[in-house]
Amino acid sequence: MSLQGPGTRLGLSSVAVAVGVAAAAGAAQLGVGYGLGVFSWVPTVHGGDEAAWLASLAWTVWISALSVVLGAVVADRVGQPTVQSSTAVRVLRRAALSIAAALGGLVVVALTAVPARVAERADTFAPHLIVGGYAIAGVLLGLFISVAALVARSIAANVLATGGWLWLLAVTAVADGIAAGRQTVVAQLGSWPVTTDGPWFRSVYLPGAAIAALAAVVIGFLAALPAARRRDGQAGVALSGAAGPALVAVAYLLAAPKLTGALPEQLSAHLVAPYAVFAGLIGSVLALVLCSPRRPRPVKAATAPVPPQYTGADATPAPAVPAQATPDKSDADRTGSLKDTSGKEASGKAASGKPAYGRASVAKAAPAQAAAEKPADEPTADVPVSDTPAGTGDAVSPTAGPPSPKQPRKKR
Repeated sequence: MSLQGPGTRLGLSSVAVAVGVAAAAGAAQLGVGYGLGVFSWVPTVHGGDEAAWLASLAWTVWISALSVVLGAVVADRVGQPTVQSSTAVRVLRRAALSIAAALGGLVVVALTAVPARVAERADTFAPHLIVGGYAIAGVLLGLFISVAALVARSIAANVLATGGWLWLLAVTAVADGIAAGRQTVVAQLGSWPVTTDGPWFRSVYLPGAAIAALAAVVIGFLAALPAARRRDGQAGVALSGAAGPALVAVAYLLAAPKLTGALPEQLSAHLVAPYAVFAGLIGSVLALVLCSPRRPRPVKAATAPVPPQYTGADATPAPAVPAQATPDKSDADRTGSLKDTSGKEASGKAASGKPAYGRASVAKAAPAQAAAEKPADEPTADVPVSDTPAGTGDAVSPTAGPPSPKQPRKKR
Protein backbone atom coordinates (compact mmCIF):
# COMPACT_ATOMS: atom_id res chain seq x y z
CA MET A 1 0.00 0.00 0.00
CA SER A 2 1.65 3.20 -1.12
CA LEU A 3 0.33 6.50 -2.40
CA GLN A 4 3.82 7.71 -3.10
CA GLY A 5 4.23 9.70 -6.28
CA PRO A 6 6.57 12.21 -7.84
CA GLY A 7 7.65 14.72 -5.22
CA THR A 8 5.74 13.09 -2.33
CA ARG A 9 6.79 11.07 0.65
CA LEU A 10 3.48 9.44 1.52
CA GLY A 11 3.85 5.70 1.92
CA LEU A 12 4.11 3.07 4.61
CA SER A 13 6.49 5.28 6.59
CA SER A 14 3.89 8.03 7.12
CA VAL A 15 1.20 5.48 7.96
CA ALA A 16 3.53 3.85 10.47
CA VAL A 17 4.25 7.25 12.03
CA ALA A 18 0.52 7.91 12.45
CA VAL A 19 -0.08 4.54 14.08
CA GLY A 20 2.95 4.76 16.35
CA VAL A 21 2.40 8.34 17.51
CA ALA A 22 -1.28 7.74 18.28
CA ALA A 23 -0.53 4.58 20.26
CA ALA A 24 2.33 6.22 22.15
CA ALA A 25 0.26 9.31 22.96
CA GLY A 26 -2.59 7.19 24.33
CA ALA A 27 -0.30 5.04 26.45
CA ALA A 28 1.57 8.06 27.82
CA GLN A 29 -1.62 9.86 28.84
CA LEU A 30 -3.02 6.78 30.53
CA GLY A 31 0.26 6.28 32.36
CA VAL A 32 0.18 9.83 33.73
CA GLY A 33 -3.49 9.52 34.65
CA TYR A 34 -3.15 6.21 36.46
CA GLY A 35 0.07 7.25 38.16
CA LEU A 36 -1.19 10.56 39.55
CA GLY A 37 -4.71 9.36 40.26
CA VAL A 38 -6.29 11.78 37.79
CA PHE A 39 -8.85 9.03 37.03
CA SER A 40 -9.30 5.55 38.41
CA TRP A 41 -11.56 2.49 38.19
CA VAL A 42 -11.70 1.92 41.92
CA PRO A 43 -14.53 -0.33 43.15
CA THR A 44 -17.71 1.67 43.58
CA VAL A 45 -20.88 0.35 45.13
CA HIS A 46 -24.36 1.92 45.16
CA GLY A 47 -23.15 4.98 43.32
CA GLY A 48 -21.07 6.27 46.23
CA ASP A 49 -18.37 7.51 43.78
CA GLU A 50 -20.60 8.33 40.85
CA ALA A 51 -18.69 11.53 40.13
CA ALA A 52 -15.39 9.61 39.91
CA TRP A 53 -16.92 7.06 37.54
CA LEU A 54 -18.37 9.71 35.22
CA ALA A 55 -15.15 11.75 35.30
CA SER A 56 -13.11 8.66 34.38
CA LEU A 57 -15.41 7.97 31.43
CA ALA A 58 -15.01 11.57 30.22
CA TRP A 59 -11.23 11.26 30.51
CA THR A 60 -11.34 8.03 28.51
CA VAL A 61 -13.18 9.71 25.63
CA TRP A 62 -10.85 12.68 25.69
CA ILE A 63 -7.61 10.66 25.81
CA SER A 64 -8.57 8.39 22.93
CA ALA A 65 -9.73 11.30 20.75
CA LEU A 66 -6.65 13.40 21.48
CA SER A 67 -4.35 10.49 20.69
CA VAL A 68 -5.88 10.08 17.22
CA VAL A 69 -5.61 13.79 16.43
CA LEU A 70 -2.02 13.93 17.62
CA GLY A 71 -1.00 10.92 15.55
CA ALA A 72 -2.58 12.27 12.35
CA VAL A 73 -1.12 15.76 12.76
CA VAL A 74 2.42 14.56 13.46
CA ALA A 75 2.36 12.14 10.52
CA ASP A 76 1.08 14.91 8.26
CA ARG A 77 3.90 17.25 9.27
CA VAL A 78 6.54 14.56 8.87
CA GLY A 79 5.41 13.45 5.40
CA GLN A 80 4.61 16.79 3.79
CA PRO A 81 4.59 16.57 -0.05
CA THR A 82 7.33 18.48 -1.80
CA VAL A 83 5.23 19.44 -4.85
CA GLN A 84 1.70 20.64 -5.38
CA SER A 85 -0.68 17.69 -5.63
CA SER A 86 -4.24 17.42 -6.87
CA THR A 87 -7.29 17.64 -4.65
CA ALA A 88 -8.03 13.91 -4.92
CA VAL A 89 -4.51 13.02 -3.81
CA ARG A 90 -4.72 15.36 -0.82
CA VAL A 91 -8.07 13.93 0.24
CA LEU A 92 -6.78 10.34 0.01
CA ARG A 93 -3.66 11.29 1.91
CA ARG A 94 -5.57 12.87 4.79
CA ALA A 95 -8.02 10.01 4.95
CA ALA A 96 -5.20 7.46 5.07
CA LEU A 97 -3.40 9.29 7.86
CA SER A 98 -6.59 9.73 9.90
CA ILE A 99 -7.51 6.04 9.59
CA ALA A 100 -3.98 4.99 10.51
CA ALA A 101 -4.04 7.22 13.58
CA ALA A 102 -7.40 5.77 14.57
CA LEU A 103 -5.93 2.29 14.40
CA GLY A 104 -3.16 3.39 16.72
CA GLY A 105 -5.67 4.98 19.08
CA LEU A 106 -7.34 1.61 19.62
CA VAL A 107 -4.56 0.91 22.11
CA VAL A 108 -6.49 3.09 24.54
CA VAL A 109 -9.40 0.63 24.35
CA ALA A 110 -7.28 -2.20 25.73
CA LEU A 111 -5.47 -0.06 28.30
CA THR A 112 -8.73 1.18 29.80
CA ALA A 113 -11.02 -1.84 29.47
CA VAL A 114 -8.65 -4.28 31.17
CA PRO A 115 -8.17 -2.20 34.37
CA ALA A 116 -11.91 -1.42 34.45
CA ARG A 117 -12.71 -5.07 35.22
CA VAL A 118 -12.13 -4.35 38.91
CA ALA A 119 -14.85 -1.73 38.97
CA GLU A 120 -18.07 -2.66 40.73
CA ARG A 121 -21.22 -1.15 39.39
CA ALA A 122 -24.73 -1.79 40.55
CA ASP A 123 -26.21 -0.99 37.15
CA THR A 124 -24.06 -3.37 35.07
CA PHE A 125 -22.21 -6.64 35.39
CA ALA A 126 -19.56 -5.80 32.76
CA PRO A 127 -18.12 -2.33 33.45
CA HIS A 128 -15.09 -3.07 31.27
CA LEU A 129 -17.36 -3.36 28.24
CA ILE A 130 -18.82 0.06 28.99
CA VAL A 131 -15.36 1.57 29.36
CA GLY A 132 -14.21 -0.06 26.12
CA GLY A 133 -17.27 1.30 24.32
CA TYR A 134 -16.47 4.83 25.51
CA ALA A 135 -12.88 4.42 24.31
CA ILE A 136 -14.10 3.35 20.86
CA ALA A 137 -16.45 6.34 20.77
CA GLY A 138 -13.49 8.57 21.55
CA VAL A 139 -11.49 7.02 18.70
CA LEU A 140 -14.30 7.69 16.23
CA LEU A 141 -14.62 11.24 17.51
CA GLY A 142 -10.89 11.73 17.10
CA LEU A 143 -11.10 10.38 13.54
CA PHE A 144 -13.60 13.09 12.65
CA ILE A 145 -11.63 15.85 14.38
CA SER A 146 -8.35 14.74 12.80
CA VAL A 147 -9.75 15.20 9.29
CA ALA A 148 -10.72 18.77 10.14
CA ALA A 149 -7.35 19.32 11.82
CA LEU A 150 -5.50 18.26 8.67
CA VAL A 151 -7.59 20.64 6.57
CA ALA A 152 -7.20 23.68 8.88
CA ARG A 153 -3.98 24.04 10.82
CA SER A 154 -5.63 26.38 13.31
CA ILE A 155 -8.01 23.58 14.39
CA ALA A 156 -5.08 21.24 15.02
CA ALA A 157 -3.30 23.94 17.03
CA ASN A 158 -6.41 24.56 19.14
CA VAL A 159 -7.02 20.89 19.93
CA LEU A 160 -3.40 20.25 20.88
CA ALA A 161 -3.17 23.43 22.96
CA THR A 162 -6.41 22.55 24.74
CA GLY A 163 -5.06 19.07 25.49
CA GLY A 164 -1.91 20.51 27.01
CA TRP A 165 -3.93 22.93 29.11
CA LEU A 166 -6.28 20.22 30.43
CA TRP A 167 -3.40 18.02 31.50
CA LEU A 168 -1.67 20.98 33.16
CA LEU A 169 -4.88 21.81 35.01
CA ALA A 170 -5.38 18.20 36.12
CA VAL A 171 -1.83 17.83 37.40
CA THR A 172 -2.16 21.17 39.22
CA ALA A 173 -5.41 20.06 40.86
CA VAL A 174 -3.84 16.79 42.04
CA ALA A 175 -0.72 18.56 43.30
CA ASP A 176 -2.86 21.13 45.11
CA GLY A 177 -4.82 18.36 46.86
CA ILE A 178 -1.66 16.58 47.93
CA ALA A 179 -0.12 19.81 49.21
CA ALA A 180 -3.27 20.61 51.21
CA GLY A 181 -3.28 17.14 52.77
CA ARG A 182 -6.61 16.19 51.29
CA GLN A 183 -7.49 12.73 50.11
CA THR A 184 -6.67 12.14 46.45
CA VAL A 185 -9.81 12.36 44.35
CA VAL A 186 -10.48 12.03 40.65
CA ALA A 187 -9.96 15.30 38.81
CA GLN A 188 -12.75 16.63 36.68
CA LEU A 189 -11.96 17.15 33.01
CA GLY A 190 -11.21 20.84 32.54
CA SER A 191 -12.15 21.85 36.08
CA TRP A 192 -10.11 22.73 39.13
CA PRO A 193 -11.76 23.10 42.55
CA VAL A 194 -9.83 26.13 43.77
CA THR A 195 -11.87 26.35 46.96
CA THR A 196 -14.02 23.83 48.79
CA ASP A 197 -16.91 26.13 49.66
CA GLY A 198 -17.70 27.99 46.48
CA PRO A 199 -18.87 30.51 45.51
CA TRP A 200 -21.72 28.86 43.63
CA PHE A 201 -24.41 30.26 41.36
CA ARG A 202 -27.28 27.94 40.48
CA SER A 203 -25.23 24.73 40.61
CA VAL A 204 -22.31 26.36 38.79
CA TYR A 205 -18.95 26.59 40.50
CA LEU A 206 -17.91 30.15 39.64
CA PRO A 207 -14.09 29.84 39.99
CA GLY A 208 -14.05 26.75 37.80
CA ALA A 209 -16.36 28.41 35.24
CA ALA A 210 -14.19 31.53 35.10
CA ILE A 211 -11.02 29.48 34.57
CA ALA A 212 -12.63 27.40 31.82
CA ALA A 213 -14.05 30.41 29.96
CA LEU A 214 -10.87 32.48 30.21
CA ALA A 215 -8.70 29.58 29.07
CA ALA A 216 -10.99 28.94 26.09
CA VAL A 217 -10.77 32.58 24.98
CA VAL A 218 -6.99 32.79 25.33
CA ILE A 219 -6.31 29.46 23.62
CA GLY A 220 -8.77 30.25 20.84
CA PHE A 221 -7.07 33.59 20.20
CA LEU A 222 -3.47 32.34 20.34
CA ALA A 223 -4.15 29.23 18.25
CA ALA A 224 -5.89 31.24 15.52
CA LEU A 225 -3.36 34.09 15.50
CA PRO A 226 -0.72 32.51 13.20
CA ALA A 227 -3.37 31.24 10.79
CA ALA A 228 -5.00 34.68 10.63
CA ARG A 229 -1.64 36.27 9.80
CA ARG A 230 -1.02 33.66 7.10
CA ARG A 231 -4.43 34.46 5.58
CA ASP A 232 -5.64 30.89 5.89
CA GLY A 233 -9.27 30.04 5.20
CA GLN A 234 -11.47 32.38 7.20
CA ALA A 235 -14.02 29.68 8.03
CA GLY A 236 -11.38 27.38 9.51
CA VAL A 237 -9.78 30.19 11.50
CA ALA A 238 -13.09 31.43 12.88
CA LEU A 239 -14.30 27.96 13.91
CA SER A 240 -10.97 26.78 15.30
CA GLY A 241 -11.65 28.27 18.72
CA ALA A 242 -14.52 25.85 19.28
CA ALA A 243 -12.62 22.65 18.36
CA GLY A 244 -10.98 21.87 21.69
CA PRO A 245 -13.86 22.99 23.97
CA ALA A 246 -16.35 21.14 21.76
CA LEU A 247 -14.36 17.94 22.20
CA VAL A 248 -14.55 18.38 25.97
CA ALA A 249 -18.29 19.09 25.82
CA VAL A 250 -18.93 15.96 23.73
CA ALA A 251 -16.89 13.88 26.18
CA TYR A 252 -19.06 15.11 29.04
CA LEU A 253 -22.22 14.55 27.03
CA LEU A 254 -21.28 10.94 26.27
CA ALA A 255 -20.28 10.28 29.86
CA ALA A 256 -23.54 11.54 31.34
CA PRO A 257 -26.38 12.12 28.86
CA LYS A 258 -28.71 12.68 31.83
CA LEU A 259 -27.63 14.73 34.82
CA THR A 260 -30.20 13.34 37.22
CA GLY A 261 -28.55 12.41 40.51
CA ALA A 262 -25.16 13.94 39.58
CA LEU A 263 -23.03 15.43 42.33
CA PRO A 264 -22.54 19.23 42.43
CA GLU A 265 -18.96 19.19 41.11
CA GLN A 266 -19.92 16.92 38.24
CA LEU A 267 -23.02 18.99 37.46
CA SER A 268 -21.01 22.20 37.36
CA ALA A 269 -18.45 20.74 34.92
CA HIS A 270 -21.25 19.53 32.62
CA LEU A 271 -22.96 22.91 32.62
CA VAL A 272 -19.81 24.95 32.03
CA ALA A 273 -18.50 22.90 29.07
CA PRO A 274 -21.03 24.22 26.47
CA TYR A 275 -20.34 27.83 27.43
CA ALA A 276 -16.62 27.26 26.95
CA VAL A 277 -17.35 26.47 23.30
CA PHE A 278 -18.78 29.95 22.75
CA ALA A 279 -15.86 31.48 24.64
CA GLY A 280 -13.43 29.72 22.31
CA LEU A 281 -15.32 31.02 19.28
CA ILE A 282 -15.01 34.55 20.63
CA GLY A 283 -11.24 34.16 20.89
CA SER A 284 -10.75 32.84 17.36
CA VAL A 285 -13.06 35.45 15.82
CA LEU A 286 -11.18 38.20 17.62
CA ALA A 287 -7.91 36.89 16.20
CA LEU A 288 -9.40 36.86 12.73
CA VAL A 289 -10.80 40.38 12.98
CA LEU A 290 -7.96 42.12 14.81
CA CYS A 291 -4.81 40.38 13.62
CA SER A 292 -5.47 39.50 10.02
CA PRO A 293 -3.41 41.72 7.66
CA ARG A 294 -5.40 44.43 5.98
CA ARG A 295 -5.72 44.15 2.23
CA PRO A 296 -4.11 47.06 0.38
CA ARG A 297 -6.44 49.50 -1.28
CA PRO A 298 -6.64 49.17 -5.05
CA VAL A 299 -4.49 51.80 -6.78
CA LYS A 300 -6.30 53.70 -9.48
CA ALA A 301 -4.64 53.40 -12.84
CA ALA A 302 -3.20 56.63 -14.23
CA THR A 303 -4.96 58.13 -17.21
CA ALA A 304 -3.16 57.03 -20.34
CA PRO A 305 -2.00 59.89 -22.59
CA VAL A 306 -3.91 60.38 -25.80
CA PRO A 307 -1.79 59.02 -28.67
CA PRO A 308 -1.07 61.43 -31.52
CA GLN A 309 -3.58 61.13 -34.30
CA TYR A 310 -2.71 60.69 -37.93
CA THR A 311 -3.62 63.86 -39.81
CA GLY A 312 -3.18 62.73 -43.37
CA ALA A 313 -5.65 63.39 -46.13
CA ASP A 314 -7.05 59.85 -45.88
CA ALA A 315 -7.49 59.95 -42.05
CA THR A 316 -11.02 59.99 -40.66
CA PRO A 317 -11.49 63.00 -38.37
CA ALA A 318 -12.36 62.16 -34.71
CA PRO A 319 -15.75 63.35 -33.42
CA ALA A 320 -14.33 65.60 -30.67
CA VAL A 321 -11.11 66.83 -32.27
CA PRO A 322 -11.31 66.72 -36.07
CA ALA A 323 -8.09 65.83 -37.81
CA GLN A 324 -6.28 68.62 -39.64
CA ALA A 325 -6.13 67.78 -43.31
CA THR A 326 -3.18 68.89 -45.44
CA PRO A 327 -3.43 69.93 -49.06
CA ASP A 328 -3.41 66.98 -51.38
CA LYS A 329 -0.89 66.67 -54.16
CA SER A 330 -3.66 66.46 -56.74
CA ASP A 331 -5.08 69.73 -55.47
CA ALA A 332 -1.69 71.37 -55.66
CA ASP A 333 -1.17 70.10 -59.19
CA ARG A 334 -4.60 71.25 -60.21
CA THR A 335 -4.01 74.68 -58.68
CA GLY A 336 -0.68 74.93 -60.42
CA SER A 337 -2.20 74.08 -63.78
CA LEU A 338 -4.87 76.69 -63.24
CA LYS A 339 -2.16 79.20 -62.46
CA ASP A 340 -0.31 78.37 -65.66
CA THR A 341 -3.48 78.56 -67.71
CA SER A 342 -4.52 81.85 -66.14
CA GLY A 343 -1.09 83.28 -66.71
CA LYS A 344 -1.07 82.29 -70.37
CA GLU A 345 -4.58 83.69 -70.97
CA ALA A 346 -3.75 86.92 -69.23
CA SER A 347 -0.59 87.35 -71.25
CA GLY A 348 -2.48 86.52 -74.47
CA LYS A 349 -5.13 89.08 -73.62
CA ALA A 350 -2.52 91.72 -72.94
CA ALA A 351 -0.90 90.98 -76.27
CA SER A 352 -4.05 90.97 -78.42
CA GLY A 353 -6.16 93.39 -76.42
CA LYS A 354 -9.14 91.09 -76.46
CA PRO A 355 -10.90 89.84 -73.32
CA ALA A 356 -10.68 86.11 -72.54
CA TYR A 357 -14.14 85.26 -71.32
CA GLY A 358 -14.10 81.45 -71.25
CA ARG A 359 -10.73 80.85 -69.67
CA ALA A 360 -11.09 83.65 -67.14
CA SER A 361 -14.40 82.27 -65.88
CA VAL A 362 -12.97 78.79 -65.59
CA ALA A 363 -9.97 80.05 -63.69
CA LYS A 364 -12.22 81.89 -61.29
CA ALA A 365 -14.59 79.01 -60.65
CA ALA A 366 -11.99 76.31 -60.15
CA PRO A 367 -10.37 77.78 -57.01
CA ALA A 368 -13.78 78.39 -55.48
CA GLN A 369 -14.74 74.75 -55.98
CA ALA A 370 -11.44 73.56 -54.49
CA ALA A 371 -11.97 75.81 -51.49
CA ALA A 372 -15.45 74.40 -50.93
CA GLU A 373 -14.12 70.84 -50.83
CA LYS A 374 -11.55 71.66 -48.10
CA PRO A 375 -12.41 71.92 -44.40
CA ALA A 376 -13.50 75.27 -43.10
CA ASP A 377 -10.53 75.67 -40.80
CA GLU A 378 -7.91 74.87 -43.50
CA PRO A 379 -6.40 77.78 -45.43
CA THR A 380 -7.05 77.66 -49.14
CA ALA A 381 -4.94 78.91 -51.94
CA ASP A 382 -7.18 81.53 -53.53
CA VAL A 383 -6.39 82.68 -57.01
CA PRO A 384 -7.20 86.39 -57.15
CA VAL A 385 -9.06 87.45 -60.23
CA SER A 386 -9.54 90.93 -61.43
CA ASP A 387 -12.53 92.70 -59.98
CA THR A 388 -13.08 94.43 -63.26
CA PRO A 389 -15.80 92.76 -65.27
CA ALA A 390 -14.74 90.70 -68.17
CA GLY A 391 -14.58 92.58 -71.41
CA THR A 392 -13.37 95.93 -70.02
CA GLY A 393 -9.84 95.26 -71.13
CA ASP A 394 -8.39 95.81 -67.63
CA ALA A 395 -8.11 92.18 -66.55
CA VAL A 396 -5.21 91.48 -64.25
CA SER A 397 -3.40 88.19 -64.46
CA PRO A 398 -4.13 86.03 -61.44
CA THR A 399 -1.35 85.67 -58.89
CA ALA A 400 -0.61 82.42 -57.09
CA GLY A 401 -0.88 82.06 -53.32
CA PRO A 402 1.86 80.70 -51.13
CA PRO A 403 3.74 78.02 -53.03
CA SER A 404 3.15 74.42 -52.07
CA PRO A 405 6.06 72.35 -50.79
CA LYS A 406 6.45 70.72 -54.18
CA GLN A 407 5.65 73.75 -56.42
CA PRO A 408 8.37 76.40 -56.83
CA ARG A 409 7.41 80.06 -57.04
CA LYS A 410 7.33 81.28 -60.63
CA LYS A 411 9.09 84.40 -61.62
CA ARG A 412 6.99 87.08 -63.19
